[in-house]
Amino acid sequence: MGSLLAKSRKGGVLHGTPLFPRLVTPLICLYYQDKSMDRRLPLIIVPAGAFLAILPLLLWGPSCGDDFKFHLLNWLEAGAQWKQGVLWPRWDFTSTWNAGEPRFVFYPPFSWVLGAIFGLILPWAAVPAAYIWTCLCASGFTMYRLAREWTGTAGALLASCFFMVHPYMLFTSLERSAFAELLATAWIPLLLLSILRRRLSIAGIALPIALLSLSDLPAAVLGCYSFALLAVLRVAWRGTILLQRREALRDAVRAVVGVGLGLALSGFYLVPAIWEQRWVHIIMENVPNTSYRNNFLFGQHGSVSHIAILRIASLCSVAIVSLIAAFASIALARRSAEAGDGMRQERRVAIASLLLLTAVLGFLLTSSSQPLWRWIPDLKFLQFPWRFDAMLGAVAAAMLALALSPVSRHPRTVVTAALAVSVLGGFAGNHFFRQFCNIPGGVRGMAAAFHLGEIHDLTDGYTPLTSDPLAVGHNNPPFWIALTPEGNPAKRWTGPDPEALRTRLSFSVTSPEPAWFVINLRDYPAWRIHLNGKLCSKLPHRADGLIVVPIPAGTSQITIRYALTPDFLVGCLLSLSSAILLLLAGRKKWLTSAALSC
Repeated sequence: MGSLLAKSRKGGVLHGTPLFPRLVTPLICLYYQDKSMDRRLPLIIVPAGAFLAILPLLLWGPSCGDDFKFHLLNWLEAGAQWKQGVLWPRWDFTSTWNAGEPRFVFYPPFSWVLGAIFGLILPWAAVPAAYIWTCLCASGFTMYRLAREWTGTAGALLASCFFMVHPYMLFTSLERSAFAELLATAWIPLLLLSILRRRLSIAGIALPIALLSLSDLPAAVLGCYSFALLAVLRVAWRGTILLQRREALRDAVRAVVGVGLGLALSGFYLVPAIWEQRWVHIIMENVPNTSYRNNFLFGQHGSVSHIAILRIASLCSVAIVSLIAAFASIALARRSAEAGDGMRQERRVAIASLLLLTAVLGFLLTSSSQPLWRWIPDLKFLQFPWRFDAMLGAVAAAMLALALSPVSRHPRTVVTAALAVSVLGGFAGNHFFRQFCNIPGGVRGMAAAFHLGEIHDLTDGYTPLTSDPLAVGHNNPPFWIALTPEGNPAKRWTGPDPEALRTRLSFSVTSPEPAWFVINLRDYPAWRIHLNGKLCSKLPHRADGLIVVPIPAGTSQITIRYALTPDFLVGCLLSLSSAILLLLAGRKKWLTSAALSC
């Protein structure tokens, strides 16, 4: 194997390093036979660090936090609809005792798409660990890109591994199983990079905004507000201190246009989610313990279990803020001999901006900030103030990179420390945050029950306005004939009917007299119901909101289809237009650079 030798570029790389960690060295020696180790080393260290972090999950199975069942059902439902030819699911058929809800209209798509893809190619028992590993890898790579602005390869890898296993990341993945938020956390370093880099890029701003919006809406809200604060600081610094008013104005325009294009890029999801809110009653605000008023640091509101979770989240917040303070002290005390005056000034500005962001977010975690939560638009949508820890965790990792020397003199030690951080963080998180899986049969059992047609209760949102979820029968058959619109099934339904409505929304009904055909499917404006080829525009209303169709004597043909609503088409057009504008802007920039080089 010999010693690993690589030519150095500015920022520092690995020099001659015999006896690299034995599990990694053979791969590196086999893979890196050229001088590009500085670029390729993260391709091994980041996935290896993520693997070490999820090693407890591979050894002892998944941690089933509060949202575990919700996300697993999303993955199962999306995968089942793909197999039946529905490429873009809109309706979840399993919720509310198989009466369904338009969950996929409102829930950001990236998490359930990724989970469903894994479900198609892997055994379901392996899907949660594969999902978490993918999110951690994405987090590591994006943090590596941010950290390379201020430190060398080895230092950036240390910051990446720290970011993958910082307390709130482990709390999110293990204690809560909030898989959408976990995926969204991976894009936060790109958001920080877009505003802290030397020159702003519209595409560089639009991409992380779109990724956050399509991953988790609360993360998008906190990301946009954090970005806005850093953008204001940047513009004010350039305009008042450096007296670069024209450049400050350009930065302000780029920031506004970038955010606008990023939101437009995700328009195929955001436009229907915003427009169709008038068709549903999102009841999350009424669920106990989910208001921001009950979730400030070390609060004592709600049930005993809620207070316990809040205490854990509060300790994570305190730990992260303390780490930021420690790393910032080191960064401010360091006088880097390797960096020039310009580099030192940029590092100081980055440190000052991140510290001010930490102070503002830290204040929002406390009950003293309650007026701001009432006045700032959509801030209460976060529900839990400690969700800002996702941003604070990225700030802590970025501050660690700023505290490290731009050129590491001991890269072997730093990279070894990065892998040690990953494995220690993974096992520590498993010890403190792991939740017992009390789901019957575990993941395999839950997947089997889903395909057998097991019923599931209602969720905390997306209830159609015409439906009372508490009135929906818990044992309804997929359909039945009644003498009145409000008629219930003649007998209790006991046998499962796998994929009853998910695979079949066409019915041939024979009745000796005029009657009412009731379908265990809640009505929604996007459904298009045809009776013997004619569109049914006005149907009777039931208290439970189920679809009921008047049928004549004899045989009737009933078909139900989910329509392409105008809001969805407008959203797709908006996304396409935004993508074209970004491509044209990138092409123009490339052509300009090529012309200047010639």
